[in-house]
Amino acid sequence: MNALWSASALTAATGGRMTIPFSAARVSIDSRTLRPSDLFVALAGERSDGHAYVADALNREAAGAMVSRIPPGLSENAPLLLVSDTLAGLARLGAFARARAGARVAAVTGSVGKTTTKEMMRRILSASGPTHAARASYNNQWGVPLTLAELPPDAAFAVLEIGTNHAGEIAPLAALARPHVAIITAVANAHIGHLGSLEAIADEKAALLAALEPGGTAILPADSPFLPRLEVRVPPGCRIVTFGADPRAEARLIAAVADGNGSEVTARLSGETIHFRLAAVGQHMALDALAALAASAALGLSPHDAADSLAGFAALAGRGARTAIPLPGGEAILLDESYNASPASVSAALAVLALNGGEGRRVAVLGDMLELGEAAASEHEGLAPALAQSADLLFACGPLMRHLFDLAPARLRGGYATDAETLAPMVAAAVAPGDVVLVKGSLGSRMRHVVAALAEARRTRGHERDHG
Repeated sequence: MNALWSASALTAATGGRMTIPFSAARVSIDSRTLRPSDLFVALAGERSDGHAYVADALNREAAGAMVSRIPPGLSENAPLLLVSDTLAGLARLGAFARARAGARVAAVTGSVGKTTTKEMMRRILSASGPTHAARASYNNQWGVPLTLAELPPDAAFAVLEIGTNHAGEIAPLAALARPHVAIITAVANAHIGHLGSLEAIADEKAALLAALEPGGTAILPADSPFLPRLEVRVPPGCRIVTFGADPRAEARLIAAVADGNGSEVTARLSGETIHFRLAAVGQHMALDALAALAASAALGLSPHDAADSLAGFAALAGRGARTAIPLPGGEAILLDESYNASPASVSAALAVLALNGGEGRRVAVLGDMLELGEAAASEHEGLAPALAQSADLLFACGPLMRHLFDLAPARLRGGYATDAETLAPMVAAAVAPGDVVLVKGSLGSRMRHVVAALAEARRTRGHERDHG
């Protein structure tokens, strides 16, 4: 086993005490997905306490467990690392790993596009050297330190994703990351119910900039009205590179021409015109790509090589992934945007749906956008013009999306339910060959139930087609 963490490094990083010495190959916070030789960190959350799963983790051959107390029932020789607070211990692991690594670090935040931009950067940088990046959307108070805690000392690059839904959350995570390049993808009204205003959202995102390493680079959205508010937060001695469709942007999007399977993108970066193709549709995807290219250039990569690495990049599961649904007599297309939603991202997804017109209907399946505070009803109603231009049929669920459903013309109303579980079979039964179906809603709206119902339709009705 190649140990990422030796016993001496674990104790030095955390200040903790080991019951017996052990080393670990990786770090895990979930006993269900833990692999042999992992360090299991017993985090205490609102719904569960990881200390209850220490025995299970050790039975699954964890190298040891970081705990703040010894759970009952363990053997006397259980390999434990005792600390006063396990979340703080995880953060100390992350800080130690960041300090010992030679990697050039990029960190991404923004109201939309964080995970897509992070995955684009992973793809680009991996072509130039060993690259470490966050698993999934590990962007919160445990996800960022966990990602850093698994940073190999010999990685050439690291890409972190940093999120927030309350004021003051980004600053401590950014201080752990200490990025050489900081990217803000966009400032929009996601989580405005908690943060209070767009200005407050901009200020929270800008907290990432304060953590830039000396001489670092800030990648900022040129098309945002909050660009001046972000620019003044960049530390002296750090460079600013703007990206967007604005003619003044240093990384400028010239064109993104979409067809049924992707987009041909033309951009200008570092004084050079570059062309590449994405297996994804929508100007928002092209702008995410441009942010990733600008960040990669700031890390020393050739813009042309970086663009070549992006060739064929497709939308991610839950973030626009395109999937065929075989049906008797043909197939439908699912655009899976079920992971999350904000007014800006729903508008962008509807614009993609509009580009996917074909033989069948364009079907929008929308769940509530959450954490919008007092603006919730008006923000849902405000989607009506984009919906009318983009969709032939609307299915909706949730008390907030009811505002949009009631406002929609009668010809668009396909069906409404109070929750996604109830709506899912209605959508699955209605889908016909040739349809393009967009599924989108905030994570708490549980739109994955609709995606699962369509997947089941793909299995059962596709089987009927093959054997009918």
